[in-house]
Amino acid sequence: MEQAMRKMGIQQQELDAAEVVIKLSNGKEIVISDPNVSKVNMMGQYTYQVVGKEIIREASSEPEINEEDVKTVMEQANVDEETAKEAIKKHNGDLAEAILELSN
Repeated sequence: MEQAMRKMGIQQQELDAAEVVIKLSNGKEIVISDPNVSKVNMMGQYTYQVVGKEIIREASSEPEINEEDVKTVMEQANVDEETAKEAIKKHNGDLAEAILELSN
């Protein structure tokens, strides 16, 4: 099967993933716990195949804030960590807007 796929220009790669979250436009999320994820390249076009148990939940309204984002805002706007986090939350994760507000 792999040889036939290669002849057709299809490459498949297994990916490690602890969790897959798909955010839907209706404010819900589909969460796949302990998924099997395959990345398929067919002539430069990538698709992902996800297999696992799904859970549908309400999406979190708060943006995820990672340490790198906080450090970036702190350094660029010359503010403390708490001020940086609040600005990031206020601007829904938009770092540029947070930095602009804090710089003025």
